[in-house]
Amino acid sequence: MGKKRRHSEAEVTAPVKKDEGAPQRPKRTLLGWKDKVEEKESDSTAFRNKEKVLVTCSRRINYRYRHLMMNVVLLLPHCKKDNKVESKESKGATLNELVELKGSSSCLFFECRKQKDLYLWMAKCPNGPSVKFLVNAVHTMEELKLTGNHLKGSRPLLTFSTNFDKDPHWKLLKEMIEQIFGTPKDQQKSKPYHDHIFVFSIVDDPHMVPELPVPHNEADKVDRGGLDKMTLVEVGPRFCLNPIKIFGGSFGGPPLYENPFYVSPNQIRALEKKQKVGKYAKKVKAKKRRKIHELSNPMEPDEFADMWKE
Repeated sequence: MGKKRRHSEAEVTAPVKKDEGAPQRPKRTLLGWKDKVEEKESDSTAFRNKEKVLVTCSRRINYRYRHLMMNVVLLLPHCKKDNKVESKESKGATLNELVELKGSSSCLFFECRKQKDLYLWMAKCPNGPSVKFLVNAVHTMEELKLTGNHLKGSRPLLTFSTNFDKDPHWKLLKEMIEQIFGTPKDQQKSKPYHDHIFVFSIVDDPHMVPELPVPHNEADKVDRGGLDKMTLVEVGPRFCLNPIKIFGGSFGGPPLYENPFYVSPNQIRALEKKQKVGKYAKKVKAKKRRKIHELSNPMEPDEFADMWKE
């Protein structure tokens, strides 16, 4: 019998080198053959917008204002709802905690007082800034019954009037509105296209009027570049925001701006009551003057007054 070879005598097989120039076999998928796509290097410095907005309201809110809040929720696919919050001095800490638990970075808080006045808090949590508005001239979608329509979850285009670049506080409001009302790209619940517009305009110096949203009429197709022929149809809601104060923190902090033209609704109602009281006082004084005039100028006795009395 032959002797077995030792390990040292065994021939060492050299590894077969792959031809680097040969093309790699394409990958097969459910949709067919797919060529190899070069993997993009992950850029850790790239910014990704992960904006999420918490929308909530205070207790004892009016049905009209609750419908306005639900209209805003329908327009913001990147928002989250929560239970009602008690409108107290400690509401800021409570809302900041809720924003943190929901994983949000901004908050829209609809605060109703006396079931008459609606205030809107727009805040960046937890470090601020925050703005307090008085909401006037509220018109909801159900009330307006406009003919416009748009797809739920689509991304809006934000348009601002030229007055927003005039003063520093308007520039700050513009930046906050862009971050809160602008739907982030590739958001989970949003559609990847635009079919409506959010319009923010300054009517008077202290008043801001948003009209949400205004989509284009799809019945008449417009050629590319034919913006002059495009028609806009309003959807709603429509309301007026009167800025009261801008704070440096979230729901409080040092005031950055205070509206000098703001008059609270309580003062307006007090003036109306004083006017009504003044009208009543004038009527009472007129009656007293009439009685004094009748006593000072009595009528002469009539000689024929007792003619028919028997």
